[in-house]
Amino acid sequence: MSFFFFLALPLLLSSPPPLNSYPYDTSYRIDCGGQTNFTNRFNETWLSDRFFTGGSTSPVAETHLFQQQQEQTLRFFPISFGKKNCYIVNVPTGRYYIRTFTVYDNYDGKLHSPSFDVSVEGTLVFSWRSPWGDDVSRTGAYSDLFAFVKDGEADICFYSIATDPPVIGSLEVVQIDPLSYDSSTTGNNLILINYGRLTCGSDLLGAGFTNDTDLFGRAWQSDAEFRTGNLNSVKVIQTRRNVLGTNQRPNYFPMHLYQTAVTVVGGGALEYELSVDAKLDYLVWFHFAEIDTSVTAAGQRVFDVFINQRNVSRIDIFKHVGSFAAFNWHYIVKNLNTTYLRVKLVPVVGSPLISGLENYAMVPRDLATVPEQVTAMRALKESLKVPDRMGWNGDPCAPSNWDAWEGVTCHPNKDKSALVVSQIDLGSQGLKGYISEQIGLLTNLVSLNLSSNSLGGTIPSQLGQKSLTRLDLSNNLLSGPIPDGLSASSLQLVLLNDNQLEGQVPEELYSIGVHGGAIDLSHNKGLCGVPSLPSCPLFWGKGGLSTAGKIAIGLSCLAVLGILILVIYVCCIRRGSNDYDFALPQDLISLSAKRNRYQRQKSLMLLEMETQNANGFPSSNSR
Repeated sequence: MSFFFFLALPLLLSSPPPLNSYPYDTSYRIDCGGQTNFTNRFNETWLSDRFFTGGSTSPVAETHLFQQQQEQTLRFFPISFGKKNCYIVNVPTGRYYIRTFTVYDNYDGKLHSPSFDVSVEGTLVFSWRSPWGDDVSRTGAYSDLFAFVKDGEADICFYSIATDPPVIGSLEVVQIDPLSYDSSTTGNNLILINYGRLTCGSDLLGAGFTNDTDLFGRAWQSDAEFRTGNLNSVKVIQTRRNVLGTNQRPNYFPMHLYQTAVTVVGGGALEYELSVDAKLDYLVWFHFAEIDTSVTAAGQRVFDVFINQRNVSRIDIFKHVGSFAAFNWHYIVKNLNTTYLRVKLVPVVGSPLISGLENYAMVPRDLATVPEQVTAMRALKESLKVPDRMGWNGDPCAPSNWDAWEGVTCHPNKDKSALVVSQIDLGSQGLKGYISEQIGLLTNLVSLNLSSNSLGGTIPSQLGQKSLTRLDLSNNLLSGPIPDGLSASSLQLVLLNDNQLEGQVPEELYSIGVHGGAIDLSHNKGLCGVPSLPSCPLFWGKGGLSTAGKIAIGLSCLAVLGILILVIYVCCIRRGSNDYDFALPQDLISLSAKRNRYQRQKSLMLLEMETQNANGFPSSNSR
């Protein structure tokens, strides 16, 4: 969109505000470019610059023009950090008020305000185009919206137009009631962009600007410059009495908003004109409180509400809520076909009266990338060591009208409920990492080109999506085997040449060339097994032993083990009838001694007998 509501930087009051509280837990106020935390005079805590993906910092050129500390510095995103940069704030799931302060103030001395787009939650919300108006360029402008964050990350991203560096001065992210602004009816898939938030009969009020508290952090601008018609008949009404029904769920509208109002004298109409973008729906929110003590009954003040000349409602404030009580009512303008929105309060009885007016563009959330594929792309960013200059930040595919991540192409999925990655083209980008296994989550990937880098490691086994038709990993340092999973894809072009791959090539993959496709496996370390490549050694497979080789070795080991067991069994365990008895060493010594004594005795007996025969004694045989 080419236009959004600007809240020009005002002069601020200096009185200290009372301490306020807020019923929800999460709020971040970030001083972009700031180096220290601080608490301002409205008791708001501001954080030093953080949560950014890149960029540089600078003070504004004329710091004396800016009374608030968070407005005196900025962060800018040179093209060297890529075309897309973000602030990514981790927050609980819920509804948030998000406000940015954007300022140029010739911080770079080039007298050229930049052109860039801003997205929130993957949806284009603000467009800045050079040249900016002099007042905004010099003093800055606030822009805000309401959005639902469902993934735990509030993404505020900046996209460079041409080579201009986007800028931001401050960022606020405040949790609000999930049912605010009729979200139960309109749903969480709409972003409400502020195109005018007016307090009638009062000067600027709200968080960060005055000590009048708005628990959502909203700022309310005076309605004076938006009034049209007979301005001389406008009358301001004010009260110090409490107004009932304020600061209540779900919208927590501040009491001070209803303590002032404008009406007309002389029976005329009240008229307002707000600039808008055509062809969008708008949520118009009206605020009333009967604070005129002269109106004491229903029917004394009745008026019709016209929006772009169409009568949309009749209002009797006292009839609805009585006096000194807040009454708000809203109306949706469908498909506005002009660049302005005119509100006219026409009297029926008495004079019309209004306390506040809000107008929000109802912008449908753009499609976001499938969460699993976001995970895969972030893993690839880390593993491939993608340089900052490529701007791989935020959602890989959203907004859909951006080329969100350089070298990445996306399209809607089949039911058009989300975006999916269809092509990655990072050839010759100086990548030095490896290919993450989580690339397998990119189930819609059609083409992958990572050629002519310095990628190491192996080809992931998960890289075999059915959708994949083109694969170029040539001229890298990839090693190991070609995974079988590639054979399951629909590949028509495979370029794996000039790597360090080895092992047997899957026949199904090689058949791509036979069936009309193209495949190049040349200049690798040790691929084998298909024509034009050497035969694989016996029992050799992908980078090592094949399955058959492993089985053969296993069977051989089992056979050897069986033989060893058999030998041990025969030689050392099994006993037969001729086996020797075994005895303890002392038993063997005793047995040997007995045998020696027996031999000596036998020899002595023979000697004695021979002696007797020689002396004439008869031998035993003669007896």
